[in-house]
Amino acid sequence: MSRGLRIRMTDHPQRTIFFGVELEILMSKVVEQNTLKRRGVGLRACDPERACPGFTLFAPVFEQNRIVYLIDLQGELVHSWQLPYAPGLFGYLTERGTLFYSGRASEDNFLSRFPFKGGVVLEADWNGKVLWEVRHPDHHHIGILLRNGNVLLNCLGKVPAEIAGKVKGGAEDHNLPSALYAPQPQEDVGVMYADYLAELTLAGQTVWEWRSWEHLDPVADGIAEVQALRTLWAMGNSILELPNGDILASYRPTSTVIRVDRRTGEIVWKLGPPTLAGQHAPTPLENGNILIFDNGVHRVDDPLPFSRVIEINPATNEVVWTYQDRPVSNFFSPRMGNAQRLPNGNTLINEASFGRFFEVTRDGEIVWEYINPFFGGPPQAETNEVFRALRYSVEEIARAEATART
Repeated sequence: MSRGLRIRMTDHPQRTIFFGVELEILMSKVVEQNTLKRRGVGLRACDPERACPGFTLFAPVFEQNRIVYLIDLQGELVHSWQLPYAPGLFGYLTERGTLFYSGRASEDNFLSRFPFKGGVVLEADWNGKVLWEVRHPDHHHIGILLRNGNVLLNCLGKVPAEIAGKVKGGAEDHNLPSALYAPQPQEDVGVMYADYLAELTLAGQTVWEWRSWEHLDPVADGIAEVQALRTLWAMGNSILELPNGDILASYRPTSTVIRVDRRTGEIVWKLGPPTLAGQHAPTPLENGNILIFDNGVHRVDDPLPFSRVIEINPATNEVVWTYQDRPVSNFFSPRMGNAQRLPNGNTLINEASFGRFFEVTRDGEIVWEYINPFFGGPPQAETNEVFRALRYSVEEIARAEATART
């Protein structure tokens, strides 16, 4: 740069003299302060020859949102559902093509201090018409539609004091610098919550319950996350009905996935640390294995936090396939997330905390990537988080579209 030339960054044109010549210099705009927006959003990469055809469904998780989005492989918006509630936390298409959705109810209760509050589940057609809804004040995270037509809900209940006192691990509740949870109300001091599963009819009648604290060992199944609060012991983040009716459930603070025998209530399979660290979304595969999004916030076998997706053989609890980035720190979602094995053998992954969906081959090569462009929340802390992202085929979307005509 020649001596004497001065350039000032500004939003307005400036005039300066350079070797007797008057120049007008416009030096760009104010820098975008949201890191994710600055890096770029929308479709980031697509190899149409190797990416799995279909449409991706997702619901941005911020309290002002009321929309579920559907995009094609080119990242173009092809459909959306306008719903009466914010995500609490996600939605998915049922086998008959309707949208099943967990919403965040407006009623104030003990769950209101947490970002994962639910309270209502509903079914909607292609046009967003609500066909029915069921409410439960203890509901959070997940609700699913069972094959018998009832709903199964993740709920939080108070752990009896004699059991709570025996639970190993965890930190006492306090005001978090991250503000992830709002301050604990005085009436909740010393109270411990854990999951129970509640099956309800569409009329809202409870017909079955399963309480985690009656089946988990407070020492062997204690809080594995070093900095997790003792307020939340076995807090569920996923439930899924298996073909024989058994329930596959995931608990983040204990870093445990379990299978519950629906007939007896007994835990018949369990996977925990060090294999898992704050995991989400265990999903059975056609080969009998289980795909898990392993968040990796507090690993007990590695000093570095990183996320990965693993495929587990439940007969041996052996990891038979892994996706992790290179270097591993390039892929990390401290909360939420899921993975889906696609029909062509690829895997769709949702790096939830950053609204990043990407598809990888069996060898771990990325063939599609999209960053959620829909942001919301406090002006100085906007987020594009997405609890789950799911890919659907052309045939599945056609079936969903047909629900508007039935």
